Amino acid sequence: MVVLNKIYTRTGDAGETALSDGTRVAKHARRVKAYGTVDELNATVGLARLHASPEVTQSLARIQNDLFDLGADLSRPDMERDHEAGYPVLRIVDTQVSRLEAEIDAMIARLEPLRSFILPAGSALATHLHLCRTVARRAEREAVELSATESTNAAAVKYLNRLSDWFFVASRIANDDGRADVLWVPGANR
Repeated sequence: MVVLNKIYTRTGDAGETALSDGTRVAKHARRVKAYGTVDELNATVGLARLHASPEVTQSLARIQNDLFDLGADLSRPDMERDHEAGYPVLRIVDTQVSRLEAEIDAMIARLEPLRSFILPAGSALATHLHLCRTVARRAEREAVELSATESTNAAAVKYLNRLSDWFFVASRIANDDGRADVLWVPGANR
């Protein structure tokens, strides 16, 4: 259980922050950038929820909770030492990735195949979901960059990859099952 009695601590005033295992690192460290971008993604999902139906809001709320799990996962280095924590360490698991895949498959079943790239536009919800998609892609790139030099959970990277796909397909659903997608017209303004 998290208890936050005081919001400011002054411990980060010198440009460092604490990871979830207590290790102090620079605020510009790759790990901090990765979980910071996941936090940014979570905020963009909150914006998308403002435009969503109750059913979509429920899916987005589940994703927001997963993103907190993901942030906790990325904020704890050295997976090999999880057993030393004295409590169950929160990590993204493959069933969370599988759930996204099943939801993507169900949404795709409603759509006609794409015959063109689409612009990030259309309804308010679709446009916000495209923003979520692009922030998810950035979070994925940062998690992959982190994994090149430090211990990370492979399921966390997979989750981000599937999540950006989920946002893409959901944006098409939000555009009247793709019928209101805004198509790219190559060279239209030459």
